[in-house]
Amino acid sequence: MTSFTMIVLPKHYAVCQLPADAAAPDWATQGELFCLMRSPEELSIVCEEWLVPEQGVIIERGWRALKLQGPFAFELTGVLTAVLNPLADAAIGIFALSTYNTDYVLVKQDQLDPAIEALRAAGHQIVAESTRSS
Repeated sequence: MTSFTMIVLPKHYAVCQLPADAAAPDWATQGELFCLMRSPEELSIVCEEWLVPEQGVIIERGWRALKLQGPFAFELTGVLTAVLNPLADAAIGIFALSTYNTDYVLVKQDQLDPAIEALRAAGHQIVAESTRSS
């Protein structure tokens, strides 16, 4: 099985939902990591938790992000599978995001330690963002 290095990002994130026809709010595009995705059913937003207003948004707070150390070639297969299968086996729910270069897996804060344990048991290296080299 392929193993990867993953970085635990220090910030806390929220996953939010707005109506499909809602304009992207300014607060959603602040911070170092954010994602907006529109479908015919909704506008989904992932951003730093503290940015989300208390009203007018469906919010699921308390997420932590694990960044796979990329970049990965598009031809490389099984990247997310290698990470998500150990988490599924440990009954840990996820929210996944992908960029051109890499993938991010969000887990709830109260599941972060069990997630790290499951990923390490599967052969992945997990490091805190503050310990990675620049």
